Amino acid sequence: MIHVCATCGTSYASGAIPPGGCAICNDERQYVPPTGQRWTTREAIAARHLNSWRQHAPDLFSIVTTPRFAIGQRAFLIMTPAGNILWDCIANLDAATRTLVEALGGIRAIALSHPHYYTTMQDWSDAFSAPIFVHADDRRWLMRNHGAVRFWEGDSFDMMPAIRLIRLGGHFPGGAVLHWEKDNGSLFVGDILQIAPGADRLSFMWSYPNMLPLPASVVAAMARQIDRYGFDRMFGAFEGQDIWSGAKSIALTSAKKYISHLAED
Repeated sequence: MIHVCATCGTSYASGAIPPGGCAICNDERQYVPPTGQRWTTREAIAARHLNSWRQHAPDLFSIVTTPRFAIGQRAFLIMTPAGNILWDCIANLDAATRTLVEALGGIRAIALSHPHYYTTMQDWSDAFSAPIFVHADDRRWLMRNHGAVRFWEGDSFDMMPAIRLIRLGGHFPGGAVLHWEKDNGSLFVGDILQIAPGADRLSFMWSYPNMLPLPASVVAAMARQIDRYGFDRMFGAFEGQDIWSGAKSIALTSAKKYISHLAED
């Protein structure tokens, strides 16, 4: 039987009895609520929630579960001539979502930014016969082994034409973003880079719920990696986190500001 953590959405193959705890939530980058660990199932999620869609461009959709479930992130369906990509994942894969994805051409590949958004990626893979790309540095956080998982290594990986995965680290050792070369370039960042509410600056954290910062040296390394690529737009993990122009300048300026505050006496 598959059990799903109600706090982070990670799925576990654990038989009739749920695990004693969620390894993702017991890690300091996440949290266990004061009320304790709680489990649900994929069927219960689909019965109580639905997925809403937003079209950002003719070839770009986001998908988010409502009412909010677990962390509340969105997934993206990126449509390319070589096939559609699912960037990051949400736990709810209901019948309506399957139908809509199939109508849009299915999914050729799935790519993940970091373990908090792995959720039920194995079910999405099974539903659309798609390989899953996860950075090898985060291998230990895979809670359901699956034959479709492909571990990539190094600082970048050309997944498909015009699509590149870039390891920035930070939040997790294998923390990745997706670079789409189309037009002036787009960067899909999950919360490896956190877009602030004004959509005019970013933050960089090791643990968001526990408000633990990253060292200046790590943020500087992330900025150097970002600077190698051209992009004008940026899309974050949550609704409203969209930067439609000047995203690279915002990212580099934000990194400098973050580092300057850490360096102050």
